[in-house]
Amino acid sequence: MGYYVKSAITTIESKYENFTTVEKNIADFFIHNKESQDLSGKTIAQRLFVSEASLSRFAKKCGYSGYREFIYQYKEGFVEKVDTITSNVMTILNTYQELLNKTYSLLDEDQIMRISDYLNKARQVYVCGKGSSGLAANEMELRFMRIGVNIDSIRDLDQMKMRGVFQNGDNIVFGISISGETEEVLHFLRESHKHDAKTVLITSQMRDSLVEYCDEVVLVPSLKHLNHGKLISPQFPVLVMLDILYSHFVRYDKTQKEKMHEDTLRALEIGISQAKIEK
Repeated sequence: MGYYVKSAITTIESKYENFTTVEKNIADFFIHNKESQDLSGKTIAQRLFVSEASLSRFAKKCGYSGYREFIYQYKEGFVEKVDTITSNVMTILNTYQELLNKTYSLLDEDQIMRISDYLNKARQVYVCGKGSSGLAANEMELRFMRIGVNIDSIRDLDQMKMRGVFQNGDNIVFGISISGETEEVLHFLRESHKHDAKTVLITSQMRDSLVEYCDEVVLVPSLKHLNHGKLISPQFPVLVMLDILYSHFVRYDKTQKEKMHEDTLRALEIGISQAKIEK
């Protein structure tokens, strides 16, 4: 894992919507900075027309003890950006690599282990999402179903509005919303939380209000601040995180889960063979 370094930029992006206007101005500078330079509090304050106290408040809102600790972490993960890209292929590959680096920066393995434990104890699992997030929800259903998880994906918005009231303490509900603003997904989580189900939101934005009804908020990288983010499938950061969760979950009774996976694949092969014979 030597290649991966925790990046302060990823933390800034995940908390961006909680910043004041002044703090967003500071955040934009650090997100889009492309070259090594003097980053002392005095220099940056003068450049951005803000006070050094504002820089300190910004750093603390990002989770650091002060601006000095923030800058130390920022420099650790900083890589000078070069705009000259040799080809479209390299543009895509470099963007994917940047997303993987950001995923590492956001990853909380203790959190993933807690969620794996919830999954292992749950009688019923629901995962919901809208649009591309709905496709990721469907992929999660297909993968976890094959290893014995009783899981349903929900993409219908009316279903999301209704299903929350039927949840209970034996269930776990996953919501996928990159923006953290998909109202139907948030409504499902709020109602499920009221009925004692475990609730997990996968998002790129950590909003203060989410902790009121989400037992876990799993952060994934945002495409919003990437130079070539529009070229990348919005499902990618979510699918990477689901792969990580899947790999941890499989560790619980690994032999049994691998057997279930093989059995489901064998059942699919038999079904295909029978369909061919009937034709």
